[in-house]
Amino acid sequence: MSHVFPRHCHSDLPTAVAGDGCYLIDSNGKRYFDGSGGAAVSCLGHSNTRVRDAIKEQVDKLAFAHTGFLTTEPAEALADLLIAQAPGDLDRVYFVSGGSEAVESAIKLARQFHLENGKPERRHLIARRQSYHGNTLGALSAGGNAWRRQQFAPLLVEMSHIAPCYEYAERGDSESLADYGQRVAQELEDEILRLGPETVMAFIAEPVVGATLGAVIPAPGYFTRIREICDKYGVLLIFDEVMCGMGRTGHLFACDADGIAPDILCIAKGLGAGYQPIGAMLCSKKIYNAITAGTGFFQHGHTYLGHPVAAAAALAVVREILERDLVAQVNERGAYLEAELKRRFAQHPHVGDIRGRGLFWGVEFVADRQTKEPFDPSLGLAGKLKKATFAQGLICYPMPGTRDGRVGDHVLLAPPFIASEQELSQALDILDKAIESTLPHC
Repeated sequence: MSHVFPRHCHSDLPTAVAGDGCYLIDSNGKRYFDGSGGAAVSCLGHSNTRVRDAIKEQVDKLAFAHTGFLTTEPAEALADLLIAQAPGDLDRVYFVSGGSEAVESAIKLARQFHLENGKPERRHLIARRQSYHGNTLGALSAGGNAWRRQQFAPLLVEMSHIAPCYEYAERGDSESLADYGQRVAQELEDEILRLGPETVMAFIAEPVVGATLGAVIPAPGYFTRIREICDKYGVLLIFDEVMCGMGRTGHLFACDADGIAPDILCIAKGLGAGYQPIGAMLCSKKIYNAITAGTGFFQHGHTYLGHPVAAAAALAVVREILERDLVAQVNERGAYLEAELKRRFAQHPHVGDIRGRGLFWGVEFVADRQTKEPFDPSLGLAGKLKKATFAQGLICYPMPGTRDGRVGDHVLLAPPFIASEQELSQALDILDKAIESTLPHC
């Protein structure tokens, strides 16, 4: 009898005992292709020698040093490497243990920035519907997924949520893609004006929306307009790249695809590639200088900030990505994955949309392609797809509630950067079989 508190109390999970490249292996010897990288985490697969050696070497040197007293060599080196690659004016790195902590840190830093500048009235954070920014209370408050928020609503901080840039479901029939992007971007300015420009501290968004919408990319020009609006009203722009960053969408930093730099940027999952729990918040010189010139102290902190073993692992991960030019491989393999997805599923009567960037792709399922009507949520399509693919040796990321947190189903694919075309094709074979065995019963 297990004493582990699982995600689902009625689950009976196999035990993972080994990793081999893109595969996880359970205690019965069954191999699973990690087609979602867990949750877009395992970008280098499960047996990278360089990262494992870096962890062992660091443990032999130094396991832990509290950042209230000391800094460490791997944390300093990792920060230097990230800033050397970072967009815009990002200049400082605050290391945490994961994505939710990175977002919490970003929200608090945005608030303190305005306090340091003598603007305590700036307190509102604006986010988007169907976003996901983490599960701690501040990050959950920023997130716009109704299902995740519902039972904790009395505990959440009040925040504003505008429309996502989700053209498949929300663009008008007579509206061009560019016009649609401008229209939904305008919602940010409208909400700033409604709240009062002097009261808004920041806007947070995922450059490519991950779990809740399934790899939705923005319309051309959308984030250009968002950046203009933020600059116009002195609102900080926070990008949450926890899932879509670190090469996953074809750029080391996902926002580079749109040519826009934020004031604060959050990364995690692919930063440690699953070898250690680590996340980071990057901020601009302007923000850091405001803290330095004011109190000189960021009123925030976690015990495992800048953990040296985690930092050493992440340093090895980023060096692997850069030195092996894996971002280029992401784009190459991503083009293959896109072509194969569209070849196999674009004309399927229950596939409404196939979207994504790099090695980050979503397939949205519908009951009716013409009307884009989702399946009835009572059918539990996403859960059935997860069960069917897993039984055949594919780990992917099916999710319900695509449209509004209640209705809609999609599957998210985020395979390791090292996956071969053959491995990707075999994974899609399994997905194809699972779709054909599951959808007729829905």
